[in-house]
Amino acid sequence: MTKKKFTVGDVIFWIILIIVSITCLFPFVHVFSVSISDEAYVIANKVILLPKGLNLSAYQKIFADSSIIRSMLITVLITVAFTVIGMFLTISAAYALSRKELKGGKFMTFLIMFTMYFAAGTIPDYLLMNNLHMLDTVWCLILPLCFAPYNLLIMKTNFSASIPDSLVEAAVMDGAGHFRILRSIVVPLSKPIIATIALFYAVGRWNAYQDALFYIKQRADLKPLQLKLYNLVVSAQESFQAEGGNVGVLTNPEVLKAACVIFATVPIIIVYPFVQKYFVQGTMVGGVKG
Repeated sequence: MTKKKFTVGDVIFWIILIIVSITCLFPFVHVFSVSISDEAYVIANKVILLPKGLNLSAYQKIFADSSIIRSMLITVLITVAFTVIGMFLTISAAYALSRKELKGGKFMTFLIMFTMYFAAGTIPDYLLMNNLHMLDTVWCLILPLCFAPYNLLIMKTNFSASIPDSLVEAAVMDGAGHFRILRSIVVPLSKPIIATIALFYAVGRWNAYQDALFYIKQRADLKPLQLKLYNLVVSAQESFQAEGGNVGVLTNPEVLKAACVIFATVPIIIVYPFVQKYFVQGTMVGGVKG
């Protein structure tokens, strides 16, 4: 077997790929460099790629707050519950809507799509949470957003395109019910798209803080990590402005903001390699069809 030689097209492809990779990696490297650089260099906008000096005061301030660890655990709990419930609802609804024998399936799909373009708004959502007595509870951070119409449509399309009708019909003839078909046939054959949608749910919930800002007022122990870091940055910025921006007196809010970004991003980065294989396959589903 002869080895394949690199052509000019391969070289151009690799150059473009390297440039795109660097472009994607540059913001993260820049934020990390800002988070560990001396505040004087950050204020002077001299930190671009490599850190200047070494200052870990921002990370020390984050870990000095004992409630940060609790907020981290709360966020992990909320993210796991949110993802599990969201995936259960999405998989079940997508399978049902993908079946041609379901009467009114197209109308139900239209109703779900309608909610993607028209929403009630923040005030009606708040009144609804209040009437359901869900304010200052963990459920107000899980239930309202645990079902995403966009994710449902992606999974429904995947089920319709990748699960042969003949396979489902054979299972029905063997006496299998829809729950058995979903558990034993559809889910095992749809691992890539399931992993992709699960990652969408987890990352979306992990990065969200606006709903907690509105719904969590009295229960400080239920504030997720993103909201705690947001409050930490805001308080640091107000204190820094009150002191006249004296470097060395308080942590610069830009440095603290960069440290918070790194602190909140690392857990998701650690999880991503475990689902990368399925994520790549899932994003390519439907790209090539015979």
